[in-house]
Amino acid sequence: MNDAVRIMAMLTARPGKAAALRALLDGMIAPSRAETGNLRYDLWVDRATPDRLVLDELYTDQGAVDAHRATRHFQNYLSQIDELAERIVLTLGPVAVA
Repeated sequence: MNDAVRIMAMLTARPGKAAALRALLDGMIAPSRAETGNLRYDLWVDRATPDRLVLDELYTDQGAVDAHRATRHFQNYLSQIDELAERIVLTLGPVAVA
């Protein structure tokens, strides 16, 4: 697990773009979970701010992240996300993980 990579992305929909953002993210779930090296791909909503969504991703290693970023579904996401949301992305490595 020392090579694991967790990505957390907080995405806040731009005005009038919440439904399109949700549709884009919903379309990422199944193909991302099916990727070799993907251990987790979860979508969360901020209960206080429903237009804010959080992606919680876990990969076996950086190679799996690189493979994910090369997929057609990620490239489609990348081509649309800046129009749909403001985002903050953290790429994390384990320190003390159970």
